[in-house]
Amino acid sequence: MPYMLDRRRLLGAMTCLALMPAFSFADDKSPASDAPPGAPTIADRLADYVATIQYGNLPAEIVERVKAHFIDAMGCAIAGLNKPEVQEVRQVALAMEGGVSTLIGSTRKTSMDLAAFANGAALRYLDLNDSYAGKEVGHPSDNITPCLAVAEAQKRSGQELILAIALAYEIDCRLLDTVQISARGWDHPNFSLPAAALASGKLMKLSAQQLTQAVNLSLAGHLAMNQTRLQVLSNWKGLADAEAGRNAVFAAQLARAGLTGPAPAFEGNAGFFKQVSGPFTLDTEQFGGRAGTFKIAECQIKPYPAQALLQTAIAAAAKVGKAIPDTNKVQSIVIATSHVGHQYSAESPEKFAPKTRETADHSLPYIVVRAMLDHEIKDSSYSDEALKDPRLVALLKKLTVEEDDALTKMSPQRLPTRVTVTLEDGRVISEQVDDLPGFGGKPLTRQGAEEKFLRSVKGVWSEKQSRTFFDVAWKLDEQHDLTELLKRLQTGDPRHSGQSTT
Repeated sequence: MPYMLDRRRLLGAMTCLALMPAFSFADDKSPASDAPPGAPTIADRLADYVATIQYGNLPAEIVERVKAHFIDAMGCAIAGLNKPEVQEVRQVALAMEGGVSTLIGSTRKTSMDLAAFANGAALRYLDLNDSYAGKEVGHPSDNITPCLAVAEAQKRSGQELILAIALAYEIDCRLLDTVQISARGWDHPNFSLPAAALASGKLMKLSAQQLTQAVNLSLAGHLAMNQTRLQVLSNWKGLADAEAGRNAVFAAQLARAGLTGPAPAFEGNAGFFKQVSGPFTLDTEQFGGRAGTFKIAECQIKPYPAQALLQTAIAAAAKVGKAIPDTNKVQSIVIATSHVGHQYSAESPEKFAPKTRETADHSLPYIVVRAMLDHEIKDSSYSDEALKDPRLVALLKKLTVEEDDALTKMSPQRLPTRVTVTLEDGRVISEQVDDLPGFGGKPLTRQGAEEKFLRSVKGVWSEKQSRTFFDVAWKLDEQHDLTELLKRLQTGDPRHSGQSTT
């Protein structure tokens, strides 16, 4: 008899649990869930866009921009290869025997997804790669390494790689324009998931139906939390988008094999809208190659290794620093920034006393004082010695950060910052910088792109080696395969081979 009672209770509890989803969601419909049955989902529309756009849809100026951003990304990756964290990631990738995709800087190969991850870690480490500011700020060039890994493995041409990169940028940037998911606790690599999955799928020549499933699979189990960018920042800050690329490549592989993912991924009762972003619309008819222009034209190539929102702060602070005869005579420092600049770069006590590189290169107070002292920001600006500099510590105590509505209204088309220093004798020195060469409205020339590349790889590559790479990279659209390009990316440094140097 006790067994029968327990069994009845168990059956009753199971019945209640079975009914719970119906009660939980019956009165909680987003506008998107009211779409007519059978209407194309966002995943369907993105897949149709990627399936139909061809290389011939890319204007010549967009092909040029893709090549410039690709060169910039490779410079960032080469510059990051010697960093201990990047070396550790490469060892993880090389633990797999054989492979089809090359680790940048070497002749060694691994799987497509691990190459995307390891190369993405190198590209992102210095926080020097490009950025895009919509409602959310992200780094579209993080999607280049999955495109490169898949293009090599699938033996695609330079034109096919260029098209995939342009599509990844387009989708990532359009999603970054839709909603600020960081305000809801989520991280921007969530937008890289469908972008890189679709670009990878394009290189794998997936059908529109398979591309839809690549989107569904990429989003289902890989959502990134915004804790990555808050408080004390960790190594994961530079790995989160690389991991999105790895997952995206794997999702495309699963879709190619015939597997399906939860649908509708965006509009579903427990989908992306409900869990992450809230509802938004996405008109793919306005995307580049259709009625609109390609978003890569609005992306920024960063001159300094720091968060995108801090680029103008560095330029302004360097000018102020050069005008100060003695930093010991500084009475106060006031930084004026936009709402998003304050939110991302000065919102917590850790940003006023950073202890790690990861926190420092996202700290508006630190960046401004360091640039005032050194008149620049470079990799060594985040050394232990620089972080503990007594001059810096003293100046940080005199610094405040204010939001300026006028600067907020200029964002995100511009990312302005104003630095004002008052000296003990009453003199005031102030500089405001609104944008820089390399921003969307001021694209870098070939010379400008090459100059940044040379600065980035200094100490790792010679200028001669860089020039031989430029010869192939600027002619990427003429390459029948990527063999020569990848050969030119080898550094010759045994540390990059994955082999022991002892």
